[in-house]
Amino acid sequence: MDYKHIITIESGKRGGRPCIRRMRIAVADVLGWLAAGMTHEQILSDYPELTEEDIRACLAYAADRERRLVTAAQ
Repeated sequence: MDYKHIITIESGKRGGRPCIRRMRIAVADVLGWLAAGMTHEQILSDYPELTEEDIRACLAYAADRERRLVTAAQ
């Protein structure tokens, strides 16, 4: 998935943390909700401004970041 058109970083918003489509919802927020056991449907119900594609973009961003960290450590 190409998340680059969904995940945005703005220095003055949420401390420069990666967010979804210039909103104040951070990638870390979504990942935390998923880790806590929330389903995609629950997240979308609580945050109707999000889409299924947004959630998948957060997962793809996290996976890509993890790959880059592992590669850099080698």
